Amino acid sequence: MHALRRSAIELAAEVDAGPSIIEEHLARFLHHEGVGAANEGERRSWRSSLPVLANDLREAGLDGVHVLLEARLPLTSKRADVILAGVHPRTGRNSYVVLELKQWSSARAWPESSGLVDVPGAPYRPALHPALQVDGYVDYLRDFVRVLADDDEAVRGAAYLHNASEASVADLRRAESGARSPIFTGNRRGELHDWLRSRLSSESGARAADDLLTSQIAPSRQLLSVAAQEVREREHFVLLDEQRVAYELVLAEVRRAREANHKTAVVIAGGPGSGKSVIALSLLGELARQGRTVMHATGSRSFTQTLRQVAGKGSPRTRNLFAYFNSFMSAEKNGLDVLILDEAHRLRVTSVNRYTRKEVRAAARPQIEELFDAARVPVFLLDQFQVVRPGEMGSVPEIEQHAAARGLQVRHVDLNAQFRAGGSDAYLDWVLRLLGLRGEGAVAWYDEDRFSVEVVDTPEQLEERLQAQLDKGLNARMTAGYCWPWSDPRPDGTLVDDVVIGTWRRPWNLRGDRSVGGAPPSALWATGEGGFGQVGCVYTAQGFEYSWNGVILGPDLVWRDGQWVAQREHNKDPDFRSRKSVDDATFDRLVRHVYKVLLTRGMVGTVLYSVDDETREHLRSLVNPSAPASG
Repeated sequence: MHALRRSAIELAAEVDAGPSIIEEHLARFLHHEGVGAANEGERRSWRSSLPVLANDLREAGLDGVHVLLEARLPLTSKRADVILAGVHPRTGRNSYVVLELKQWSSARAWPESSGLVDVPGAPYRPALHPALQVDGYVDYLRDFVRVLADDDEAVRGAAYLHNASEASVADLRRAESGARSPIFTGNRRGELHDWLRSRLSSESGARAADDLLTSQIAPSRQLLSVAAQEVREREHFVLLDEQRVAYELVLAEVRRAREANHKTAVVIAGGPGSGKSVIALSLLGELARQGRTVMHATGSRSFTQTLRQVAGKGSPRTRNLFAYFNSFMSAEKNGLDVLILDEAHRLRVTSVNRYTRKEVRAAARPQIEELFDAARVPVFLLDQFQVVRPGEMGSVPEIEQHAAARGLQVRHVDLNAQFRAGGSDAYLDWVLRLLGLRGEGAVAWYDEDRFSVEVVDTPEQLEERLQAQLDKGLNARMTAGYCWPWSDPRPDGTLVDDVVIGTWRRPWNLRGDRSVGGAPPSALWATGEGGFGQVGCVYTAQGFEYSWNGVILGPDLVWRDGQWVAQREHNKDPDFRSRKSVDDATFDRLVRHVYKVLLTRGMVGTVLYSVDDETREHLRSLVNPSAPASG
């Protein structure tokens, strides 16, 4: 774990010398952590809350307690405002208190949900009930920080609304939120002091802080038990042929790693619909049942959040087993038995981002090395034809190269069976040949009983065909190449119709985490209610499937003189702009991969439209062409 650390005495001294001192220390700490520059809201929060906290600790007689500020929860980007580390006055063991400091002067219960609150003037409304927020932090720490795993009394939490009065937040106390953590207000400071003294003594908390900050990070046995139960209740998977081979091979390698102190990588490669994610969830459930330390990670925000909803529906704690590839930069070497890396074709060169400071960026290791280090058995599930973004490097040869450099054995499973596109191997092969990614040229497509393809003349026709399927009770989505600008919602919450083709206008899917105007948040566009009204891009469609798939080919890939021509000047993806990072040959390859992903999302059928007349005629000549006259 990482946090800015001070003893209560040190914090009080810095605050007394001027609040700007601790503010600047915190700003430098966040910059060092790669979070970026502290915004004015964060600075205002520190100026308001930290002097109050320092004074409360002094008045409570807790000068020896160590204060961990902006404590980053392991394997996430989330931060707790404060963790107090000290000695329990009754047991003498390490004791910790998570404090959420709120500057709210008033708050009301949200009418539609007891777990939400309305805070006048807050930038985001509604907000999570502060006691539930603290509950989540406490549970997360218990689930992943080993020094807390076996002591139910070790950590507690509380929300401190120091600017609020009892009357101004009385509605929060009346709401049946189900939270365990107490709430204290500014005019109940004495009760806060008593509560803190019941958890922390005046002795030095230096050792407790050391133990917390240096603890091993891994899922707890209790969390794995909960996950096993949750995944079991939602496992309706039947693993067939190569899928079962992959599953059994991973379990065998896990046993061998434990018995022989051995390390092996497993690569499971297959196209869309070959069952990679089914294998991943089956492994997660079984390994959790066996008590193995296991986590699941992807490089896709949409995919991760959807899996969290599906597998952790009954238990928010289970969702924490689903992380991102860049969550393991500082993970303990071999701290996990197994790390399941789904959608591994989205591995990045490094885990750094635009906020990472220059010296950290210069010393950064390849992301794949971080993931190799994190577990005794890293499992890579990938489709190398789905590399669609500059900087993605999840291919079998690259994984093998890094494994060989470490002297590690790599076990392979190739998933040949197709379970998306109605189980049609022929359709996937047709798409790969159509785009020049396999074979020696495109071939004709003829509809099968299980899968059909149609080329339409207008986007209106594409939407009508899909709407007809929705009316039958099937699900459908529209997608397009990234060939139109992408605007944020208007201030009134309405979406901008960025995708414009003639008189047909539709918005892109949302980019943010919040539903707007009935449109689902970005991560739930492919699966949530209300997603049909927007056009999805490759980054929100990748990893998902729906019954009927509408694909708009933009002007960035057109058919000219018997071959595909990539026209980067028509592509609006910010990642493709610079020829220094993406040369023309790379752009050509990636844009074909983009359309390969979009074309293979459907399970029952695909409706195709190209904005380019010549391309549309080429597609029409290949899709269900008239049989040649006999004789």
